[in-house]
Amino acid sequence: MVTGAAVYALASIGCALSPSLPVLLAFRVLQGMSAGAGTIVSRTVVRDLFEGARAQRLMSTIAMIFGIGPAIAPIIGGWLLLAGPWPLVFWFLSVFGAIIAITVLVLLPESHPPHLRTPLDVRSVLGGVVSVARMPRFQLLSAASALSFAGQFLYIGAAPIFIVTLLGLGEQDFWVFFVPMVAGMVLGSFTNGRLAERVSGARLIVGGQVVALSGALLGVVLAMLPATATLPWAVVGPTAIAFGTGISLPVYQLTLLDTVPHARGTAASVSTFVMLVLNATLTAVVVPLAATSLARLALTSLGLLLLGIALFHIHRVTGRGSTPAMGSRTLPEATDLTTPEAV
Repeated sequence: MVTGAAVYALASIGCALSPSLPVLLAFRVLQGMSAGAGTIVSRTVVRDLFEGARAQRLMSTIAMIFGIGPAIAPIIGGWLLLAGPWPLVFWFLSVFGAIIAITVLVLLPESHPPHLRTPLDVRSVLGGVVSVARMPRFQLLSAASALSFAGQFLYIGAAPIFIVTLLGLGEQDFWVFFVPMVAGMVLGSFTNGRLAERVSGARLIVGGQVVALSGALLGVVLAMLPATATLPWAVVGPTAIAFGTGISLPVYQLTLLDTVPHARGTAASVSTFVMLVLNATLTAVVVPLAATSLARLALTSLGLLLLGIALFHIHRVTGRGSTPAMGSRTLPEATDLTTPEAV
């Protein structure tokens, strides 16, 4: 994590000083690669150090930050561009990366015991990634998790069109959309943490799905009615989706780690890769097609959520007796997610 944050800070400086677009893109690639270290390792550290409700509460905090990041970034970027030229954004990120590196170095102890560490061998690392990625059970759950977040991320990726084109607002009005969505994600993650000791993980996922699906359906109805296809009604659906996602996403992430307890870092890497590839595809391919109207955007979000819900329940039905507990209250290493105790 320290190395990743330090390289991220240096890559951000490279972006700020880039003399041309190709150089900027090269440093952006390095920036993205180094940023992935914190995303992956933070989850494995939680599972290395904690179990049960404590692990779920901390994972809900990580999920909250994960959801807040892409939502609040455009707001901060807009403020920085008001204060100076575009390199100022990357100078800000370089300082942020340096602070993270120093904080982790000083405050976070190493959580992975030496006797459990795998030698840094490219072939063994790639072999482990391929082995995890080929597990049908892991594939289903990873895809379900990614699609569940995709229902919310579609709106994030479409934010410029959603705000400026469809709602007719200005470039400094992104807060109108992102503040409610961030609030929904924070409240959902907080709810997950508060219920960690009272409700099983499987029920939290189902509850989050019900909330998100209800929000998506409401968003479709509001978008189709001329009287409500405007503010504040236009952000009601996305906010409810974010709230539901905040409830379910931490349990998804924790269960993905426990699906492969001997290779949690690899599991976190593969599942995050799947989610990021899906989000990139949404932004590049789906958003231009879906963001032609509020109704089409809402229907697309609904479709993504339905697909994620379907995959999750296929995972549950096909995995009876053969999968780790899904965020159960005690989080044992390997129990049945679909037993009455887990559900």
